[in-house]
Amino acid sequence: MLKPYFHKEGIEAGCDEAGRGCLAGPVYAAAVILPKRYRNKWLNDSKKLSDKDRYELRPEVESKALAWAVGVVDHLEIDEINILNASFLGMHRAIEQLKVRPDRLLIDGNRFKPYETIPHQCIIGGDAKYLSIAAASILAKTYRDDFMKEAAKTYPHYGWETNMGYPTGLHREGIKKHGPCAIHRMTFQLLPNQLELEFTTI
Repeated sequence: MLKPYFHKEGIEAGCDEAGRGCLAGPVYAAAVILPKRYRNKWLNDSKKLSDKDRYELRPEVESKALAWAVGVVDHLEIDEINILNASFLGMHRAIEQLKVRPDRLLIDGNRFKPYETIPHQCIIGGDAKYLSIAAASILAKTYRDDFMKEAAKTYPHYGWETNMGYPTGLHREGIKKHGPCAIHRMTFQLLPNQLELEFTTI
């Protein structure tokens, strides 16, 4: 069972992102405030759950949370400000949408750009330690997967319906054969030891 809170007092929002290591599409981030008494033995780091389990837990999180929100930073913004800053921006966009203002932010990872005057705590592996961060990881992951599955219908050459934009062999073979598409991150190394790829919209 993951921990229900970092501090017993105050309102905590768990924050996490999905899609940092992808070659295409946006990065998604989520912020979730759970009741202090909330418990769920199935809730865990989204990477440790099956796709089916993640989608079954999403409505549970959304219905039981005191507040939740998802922030999105698209591929153009990622190319402009870099993926680390895009991850921070996505979390900021999620936090600013929360209908309840938290007293503290629990951030998955070891770095964060402060949001306004709200104190934050960075926790390495936090999505496997705290319920609220795990909940945020599930929302970020499933909403991003929804986007990439839909994008795969427009751009069918990269296998996004299964790899979600991560640099698998199938994805890179599609880039090699068809070139990058309109939502690839052009500042990323799309192919190993690439020389120069001509941008093409397909």
